[in-house]
Amino acid sequence: MYLVEMANTYGSEQGYVLLWGIFKKPIVVPCSPKVMGSICKSNEPKSKGLGGSYRFLLPWLGEGLLVANGEKWARNRRLLTPAFHFEILKPYTKVFNQSADILVKKLMMKAECCERFDVFQHISLCTLEVILKCAFSYSKDVQNAGETNPYVKTVNRLTDAVIYRFLRPITFFDTVWNICPVGRQFNKDCEFVHSVAEEIIDKRRETLEQTGSPKSGRYIDFLDILLTARDEEGRGLSRLEIRNEVDTFLFEGYDTTASAISWILYSLAENPECQRKCQAEIDEVLDGRESDDLEWSDLNQLEYLTMCIKEGMRLHSPVPGVSRETTQDFDLGDRVAPEGTIIVINIWILNHMENVWGPDHMEFKPERFSKENIDKIEHFQYVPFSAGPRNCIGQNFALNEEKVVLSKLLRNFTFRLDPNHKVEKSLSGVMRTKDGMYMFAEKREL
Repeated sequence: MYLVEMANTYGSEQGYVLLWGIFKKPIVVPCSPKVMGSICKSNEPKSKGLGGSYRFLLPWLGEGLLVANGEKWARNRRLLTPAFHFEILKPYTKVFNQSADILVKKLMMKAECCERFDVFQHISLCTLEVILKCAFSYSKDVQNAGETNPYVKTVNRLTDAVIYRFLRPITFFDTVWNICPVGRQFNKDCEFVHSVAEEIIDKRRETLEQTGSPKSGRYIDFLDILLTARDEEGRGLSRLEIRNEVDTFLFEGYDTTASAISWILYSLAENPECQRKCQAEIDEVLDGRESDDLEWSDLNQLEYLTMCIKEGMRLHSPVPGVSRETTQDFDLGDRVAPEGTIIVINIWILNHMENVWGPDHMEFKPERFSKENIDKIEHFQYVPFSAGPRNCIGQNFALNEEKVVLSKLLRNFTFRLDPNHKVEKSLSGVMRTKDGMYMFAEKREL
């Protein structure tokens, strides 16, 4: 909240806040759609020099799409874009429904016992199962294997370790990082997630070598495209490049989506009238059907739920920010930022600028995104998936998954917060909670 107050105080007029970081590097934090747009539209790279936050991700995610720069990023983006064509995404709706059904069954037991549950814990297992099935056709009983999945726990530690390192300049030096306890654990955790990725890759390679093509009878998935993609010169991705992308999509495909769904559900539980409107809309779409499975054609009919999703992602910012580093002098309007400036695209701050969103920016108001109001939102005012050439390649996948999972949950339950538990945000690479997000689910009588 301190950053938001500072941005509202000092950034409203000029559209940015100028800070000085370690090693005397200037840091610019955009606070207006105009300045946000100027950096998002540019091709400035992710910051990976000494003190650059993306450097800390390299041992974990390597030069995957999230971290790579320049021609390497451009080539991989071209090769992977077909994986997110709508014809590829359509069959995933069935997977979303199946995994959401398992989640509903688990929460039904909680509802019958009037037992509270940690939303993040259950949603994370669901979204991990979804990305494993959709991206890798890798079917594991993730949700029923236990309340704490080792991969989920490991990723949580990894993201916390990255923030820990970012806040302690002495650990920027690899020799220091590799001998401190957090750094040693980070390296062990990197080895574990790499082993998961390599197991997934090896099993698929074996299938492709035996059959010569993806397994018949199933959809083409992300891993099929990774293994078979070829550039203009006929070159495919190396084994390391494939592992980097698998690690990247496993992380980004479940963790950020789990955060979004959890915080949206939190706001709906906090605002019962909004929750009831969502339920009424879902009931209307599914009226007369034997199943409560959503179909691909249903997703665009959920207008009010979509408004709530967008407002939840504005209010809570599942991905609080990303950063770039200028390779040349960069025009900020009233001054020029020199080459080497770190530009922190702080999505959380932009989503809470009073002169952009109004004095009620801390309130949950889905009508901000109604048909009547959507045209009033400026370009680059709302960038939950970043924007420009380096926007999130999987944003449509994520939004579709959020719609299906939330629809399943709201169709079957009414949610209310545990009044004895205070939910507090934990600002990290992904927006989480300090001590969990506890709710009660009450079965709906349809």
